[in-house]
Amino acid sequence: MAGKILLIDDAAFMRMMLKKIIAPTGNEVIDAVDGLDGVAKYKEHKPNLVFLDVVMPNMDGIECLKQIMAHDSNAKVIMCSSIGQQTVVNDAIKIGARDFIIKPFDAAKVLEAVSKNL
Repeated sequence: MAGKILLIDDAAFMRMMLKKIIAPTGNEVIDAVDGLDGVAKYKEHKPNLVFLDVVMPNMDGIECLKQIMAHDSNAKVIMCSSIGQQTVVNDAIKIGARDFIIKPFDAAKVLEAVSKNL
């Protein structure tokens, strides 16, 4: 099933990497450059799935997740983090994130997360 996937990450390179993995699946990919942009684009596009970075300027991933979940309690959000942010990831799961993926991205894990959550 094809859907809309929102990528929220301040690093253009990381968004590009995710897009390269996800785009061939036929899903529409939408970019957001930080948490503020991510919340606005979530409300505008109503994506089926969100990949959300933890560490970003303007609004971090945890605050962004809280606002997305407040707007849509059924949102499907997968956190993207570097090794060593396990506490933050655990907090995100408690708030409502479905899963997390460690950076750098493993294509098989990203595609598994997409197929499991769409």
